[in-house]
Amino acid sequence: MSENLSQPKRILSIDALRGFDMLLIIFADHFFYNLNKGAGTPFTEALAKQFSHPEWFGSTFYDIIMPLFLFVVGAVIPFSLSKRMQENVGKGAIYRKLAKRFIILFILGWIVQGNLLAWDIDQFHVFSNTLQAIAVGYLFSCIAYIHLKRKWLYVVFALCLVVYALLLTIPNVPGVGRSVLLPDQNFALYFDRLILGKYDDGLQYTWLLSGFGFIATTLSGVFAGELIKSNLPRKKVSLYLLLAGIAALVLGLIWGIWHPIVKKIWSSTFVLASSGVCYILLALFYWIIDVKGKSKWAFPLKVIGMNAITAYVLSHIINFREIAGFLLFGLEQYVEEYYPMLLSLGGFGILYLLLWYMYKKGTFIKV
Repeated sequence: MSENLSQPKRILSIDALRGFDMLLIIFADHFFYNLNKGAGTPFTEALAKQFSHPEWFGSTFYDIIMPLFLFVVGAVIPFSLSKRMQENVGKGAIYRKLAKRFIILFILGWIVQGNLLAWDIDQFHVFSNTLQAIAVGYLFSCIAYIHLKRKWLYVVFALCLVVYALLLTIPNVPGVGRSVLLPDQNFALYFDRLILGKYDDGLQYTWLLSGFGFIATTLSGVFAGELIKSNLPRKKVSLYLLLAGIAALVLGLIWGIWHPIVKKIWSSTFVLASSGVCYILLALFYWIIDVKGKSKWAFPLKVIGMNAITAYVLSHIINFREIAGFLLFGLEQYVEEYYPMLLSLGGFGILYLLLWYMYKKGTFIKV
C-alpha cells in the first residue's frame, strides 16, 4: 500500500501549526511584555522585543504571525478543494462557498478591528484586519487553484511579487515624488488613502495593493499543501519543505538588499522571507508529528487550531484578562510586579478552557 493512502484525513502537523500561530496571537505578545515589566532583565527585554513589531524596516519573530496564518490557510486549499472537485461539486456551488467565506471573514474583520460595533461611521475602517487579508488571499488563491494548471500557479505567485514590487518603486506619489519604501512615501499607502478615504485605517499599514502579497503568501501555503498531499514519502516531504523554506528565506534576504523587507506594506521580499520561515516551521512540525509520530505534545495546539477563527475573534472582542482579574485579584499582593503576567496566563487559561470544551463536544465553528 502506498504511503499516502495510509495518511490520516487531517494532517495533524497543519492543525498543530495553526494552533501554534494562534497561541502567538492570543497570548505571547502581552505575556512577554508583562513578563518583562515584572522581571526587567536584558533577557526578558529581548524576548519582549521579539514579540513586538519593528518601527519599519526589518523583522521580528512576531512578524511571522500574520503570514503564517495566511500560509496555513493556503496549505489546506489542496485538500479542501480537491475533495470538492472529486465529489463533482459544481463550480457554482464552490464559488458560492468561497463568496460566503469571503464575506464572513470581512465582516468578522470589521467587528475585530474595523470598529463595526462602535456604530459610528466616522470610526469605521473598511480594510484593516488579518481576517480580511486572509479573505483576499484565500479567494484569489482558490480561484487560481480551480482554473489553472499547477505550473501556472507558480507564474501567478511570481507575477504577484514582481508586479507589487514595481508598484512600490515606479509610480509617483503626489507631493513626494517617486515611490520609495518609507512611511508616507510609498505608492501602496497613497493608493489606500486615495481609494478608502476617511475609511482607511489611518496607520502606516497598507491593504489594497498589499493584496498581491497576501495572495502570494497564501499561494506559498498552497504549494506546501500540494507537496504534503503528493505521493512522495513523508521523509522526503519534510526535507523538501525545509529546503524550500531555506531557499525562500535566503532569496528574500538577498533581494532585500535592494528592495527592503517591510511587514507593514507587505513588500515582496517580506513575502519570500516570511514564507521561508513558514516552510521551515511546517517542516519541523511535519517531521516531529507526521513523520516521527510524536503528536501527544501537540494536543493543546490542536485544540486551539481546530477553532482558530473562534479563538482569534473571541480574544479580540472579549477581555479575558479582565475576567481573570475578577478571579485572581487577591494574588496581586503576593506576586506584585508579576501580577499583569499572571492575568495574561489566567486570561489565556479561560479562553483555552472554552476552546477545550468546544473540542470535547465536537463543536468546530468554521466560516
